[in-house]
Amino acid sequence: GLNATVSSEVEFGVCTVTCGIGIREVLLTNGCPGTEEKCIVRVEECQGPVDCGWGIPISDGLACVKMPCIYMPPENRFKFVWKMITPNKTAHVLPNDSAIMEACRDTHSVTFQCETQEKGNTIASVKYAVYATNEMPTKKSKRIEMGQSRTEAVLVFCLVTGIIVTIGVIIAMIFMILHW
Repeated sequence: GLNATVSSEVEFGVCTVTCGIGIREVLLTNGCPGTEEKCIVRVEECQGPVDCGWGIPISDGLACVKMPCIYMPPENRFKFVWKMITPNKTAHVLPNDSAIMEACRDTHSVTFQCETQEKGNTIASVKYAVYATNEMPTKKSKRIEMGQSRTEAVLVFCLVTGIIVTIGVIIAMIFMILHW
């Protein structure tokens, strides 16, 4: 046949993550089948900055917390390094090498960090704060007090609004009766 060459331009989609490892689409912008202007050629991994900051646990109970590392399936291609970070001390590497770690609360708050490594390079790092058992009721009671004060403020607002509307209706009725 003809030795025609089709010029193909490639465009990369947005990475699905803002840190660590994610995926993105690779789009063809010229030479797609039919009348399509863009078509997906493949999906590939992409990487954002390594430091993901503070993470949110999978479960956060009164006794224990479950914390995930950052990874993509298959999980077994990564190495997970968990560290316990204590202020003014060097980080203590823990023997746990799984993607999810469960830590039970103690008498002191602790910070944990998970580094996800691939081929010896750290590709993601996330930290978790695990509060002590004696700090949990304090935090909950502050949240409850805050919620109660908000509820009281809403109730007072509704009461005042109701009184103003009622007085307005009474004045309007008196005005209508007098002018009738």
